[in-house]
Amino acid sequence: MNAAQLPPVAPEVTATLVEDLSPRLRKRLDAAVTKLGARPTHRDGDTVTIAVDDETELRLHAPGGTVATVDAITCGCLLAPACVHRAAAACAAPTADPAPDEERDPDAETAADPADQLTAEPPGPAAESASGPVPGPAAESTPDSPPGAASPSERAAADALWSAGAAVLEAGVDGAGAVTQSVLLRAAHTARLRNLPRPAGAALSVVTLLRAARSGDPSYRTADLVTALAELLGTAHRVGAAAGAELAAVRGRARRPYSPEGSLRLYGLFTEPVVTDSGHGGVRTWVAAPDGRLCTVGDVAPGGAGRALGVADRAVRLGDSALTHRELGRAGLAVSGATVSPDGRLGAGKGVKAVTARGAAWTEPPLAALWETPPSEQAARALRSTSRYADTGGGGSDLLFLEVELLGAVREPDGVCLLALCGGGVPVRLAVADDDPALAHRDNLMLLATAPGTRLRIIGRLVPAPHPRLTLLACSHPAGEGTVDLGLDRLRRADLPDPAAPVHLAPAQPGDWGADSPLHLLERRIDQTVPAGRAALGMLGDVTAEAARLRRAGLPTAAGLLTTLCASAARRDRDHFGRLLPADTDGFATNWLTAARYSAAVAESLCAAAWEPRR
Repeated sequence: MNAAQLPPVAPEVTATLVEDLSPRLRKRLDAAVTKLGARPTHRDGDTVTIAVDDETELRLHAPGGTVATVDAITCGCLLAPACVHRAAAACAAPTADPAPDEERDPDAETAADPADQLTAEPPGPAAESASGPVPGPAAESTPDSPPGAASPSERAAADALWSAGAAVLEAGVDGAGAVTQSVLLRAAHTARLRNLPRPAGAALSVVTLLRAARSGDPSYRTADLVTALAELLGTAHRVGAAAGAELAAVRGRARRPYSPEGSLRLYGLFTEPVVTDSGHGGVRTWVAAPDGRLCTVGDVAPGGAGRALGVADRAVRLGDSALTHRELGRAGLAVSGATVSPDGRLGAGKGVKAVTARGAAWTEPPLAALWETPPSEQAARALRSTSRYADTGGGGSDLLFLEVELLGAVREPDGVCLLALCGGGVPVRLAVADDDPALAHRDNLMLLATAPGTRLRIIGRLVPAPHPRLTLLACSHPAGEGTVDLGLDRLRRADLPDPAAPVHLAPAQPGDWGADSPLHLLERRIDQTVPAGRAALGMLGDVTAEAARLRRAGLPTAAGLLTTLCASAARRDRDHFGRLLPADTDGFATNWLTAARYSAAVAESLCAAAWEPRR
């Protein structure tokens, strides 16, 4: 059994089942989750059955695809309902998205897309500077609520999120088992009820990533958990200090409103598969208006990568169009009565009418204009969209449209990516958008690595890094005819200029792999906290030499943050009798968050500079 075979379970259900366990059974919960994961499962309609042993079965009833109540998980063992099996099943299953992420038109017929569930809107301008001190939990703010400030219940919910996130940092992945995760789930559920969907979504992301890390999921990346934890702690502490528009941005939105746009003429760009950690799958098709504005049409629901491949050939649910998603990515639409969300999603209410129209090649107007903006300007726009310190831009603003010459494969610590040269002689790394073997991303990228010298138009999503980096989503066909959706279409060797060529390793480029900046010395310590916790970081030894190197490179703030972070990790005070006092988890979390936010801000600056043309 794996988590994808189980229906998603609502956060409050998992939290309640774990809270109801006796202290003795809580100690056995992680072992029970592992043991249950090795047992066979069977699905019959809305019910999934797990064979606990040869005589005992456990059932999860999920009407509508989600286990929404505690009573929907039943066990046939003698200790039920007070057994450990029910809680273990809930902890092994994916966490359900509490609500659709977008607010559809009243008569909308398309399924909600949970791919960005509860990520809501990024914050407005940060209340604190990246290099300045980050306050502790929101409870430290005044208990009175001035106009436009958070209510006491919101601050209490934020406190609970902060404490749960700090506990994860204290324990690390290795110590953040099912009980720690259930505390996060309870805090997330409470925060959502208190109108804090954005920090609640961050907490759910942390739980999902913790489970992926502890299960050995090959798609897990420590950097993802670092980002999620920084988002959780950052939004939790800002609830008490923010007011007005900033507080609204910190709260986020559980649903995305749609506004009327009248008539739109749209041109298809490409279609990308969407596979989420919660077991959802589908596609998102990108289209462009004549003025260059990007919009999307999506279809995502429970089903994983298999559903993503199937939905690509289903008709788009928009008006009277009979186009499939693959076809729309290369054709056009004329839409009347259109409605669009702030992030560019097209609504599909009954009042929306859409008919098939002629598309445009990437080299023809109006699409050709997307490739005419200099790469550095495109990267700056994408950074404004992806930064945690800036308001969100328009839909699709994290996409880059580049003309490149392929150089070949380049090896990295996490695998192999494709190196290419874009405008101004800037070397850019093209990484795989999704490593799921059912999708075509990896195979296509490795095939393109056998064709150095090939010139292509590409579409990729910016990855903030000290070097130019994109996840590759689509490209013009190497043979010169049409386009390739790199997650869905599979290139063949016959499509390449030299079908027999082996994978070509590209030569190292000047400034390769962020070698010009020692910021990684701070980033490494930030990352090392997550797998093993505060205590492990405190035992990693003296960092005086690393701090001196940062100062020599003109990064004195980074040096100070590194020294403070490691010192707080190692610090354990004693009482008058020499007994160790409890660790200052809040203080360490504050230092870690300050370092993580500073590191992210500097990395964004380095990323913007890396995209400038080479002289």
